[in-house]
Amino acid sequence: MSSQEKKLLVRRYIEEVVNTGNVDAIADFISRDYVEVRNNTKHAIGIEGAKEHVLGVRRTYPDLHVTIEQQIAEGDWVVTRITARGTHRGEWLRMKPTGKTVEITGVNIDRVVNDRIVEHGGAANLLEAFLEIGAVKPVGPEAE
Repeated sequence: MSSQEKKLLVRRYIEEVVNTGNVDAIADFISRDYVEVRNNTKHAIGIEGAKEHVLGVRRTYPDLHVTIEQQIAEGDWVVTRITARGTHRGEWLRMKPTGKTVEITGVNIDRVVNDRIVEHGGAANLLEAFLEIGAVKPVGPEAE
């Protein structure tokens, strides 16, 4: 699979599964041995865990839409710079829904092997989202 084909696979996963919530199609993109990396630890969650992750995010942000800003691929790896937008309609990290729209910028790092995503990790600017929904309040003289 070429670098372009790997980028297209990740793009299609975001557009056809993440942006729609169509987890029935997830096995077309995700490996049975799929792992997510959080806090530098790999968590083997497989296809069912990936489905639950997508559905969980969409419960919190039912109108979630992820825009791909840029992609870079090298070897098995695809890096995707994204902007995610959605309305906070479900509980998130024990925070009650606010009905506020958030915008989260981030970078996804996916490893693609044998035509499937086998590993996913990355980083997101959650501070901005926390500020937008009022979960974090600025302090100090500039905040007033």
